[in-house]
Amino acid sequence: MGIIEIEGMEFYGFHGHYDVEQLVGNRFMVDVRIETDCSKAAVSDNLSDALNYQLLYAAIQKEMQIVSNLLENLVHRIIESIKQQFPAAQNVYVKVSKMNPPMGGQIDRVSISMNR
Repeated sequence: MGIIEIEGMEFYGFHGHYDVEQLVGNRFMVDVRIETDCSKAAVSDNLSDALNYQLLYAAIQKEMQIVSNLLENLVHRIIESIKQQFPAAQNVYVKVSKMNPPMGGQIDRVSISMNR
């Protein structure tokens, strides 16, 4: 097994429970970790034998454009999208962080992580 990680993907989105969050938007950071069999690609050096990172990024970007009230829902949708589009992904871990959340104080980020 191998591990593929894409870290620090930054998106601007309108996710959140409060009207102001869906109106003004915020910065979000996404980290993904996927366990998959990399042995064939390691030997062949051929992209068709690998999990294509560019297509993976595009799948995540698409989900980030769909507004969710809760980060839990957003993370779940990203995981389900990856599992559906990339059958070789055996264990998928996703972390989404909302930067500077509107919580009445100075907070760097709030994050939700899930794996399946």
